[in-house]
Amino acid sequence: MLDSLYRAGVFTVYQATLVAGIVLMPLALLAGRLGVSVPLGDLVAAAGRAYENAK
Repeated sequence: MLDSLYRAGVFTVYQATLVAGIVLMPLALLAGRLGVSVPLGDLVAAAGRAYENAK
């Protein structure tokens, strides 16, 4: 029971980071043109790894 609840929570966080990454993409592109690095890809990758490990 707790395992499936944990897996559902991790999946929700993963999906939320994907949505945040898509929504913030224009800001990240603008920041990249200004020479500032935004680690959105790292955040999505970390959430993806957590989701894969929860399976």
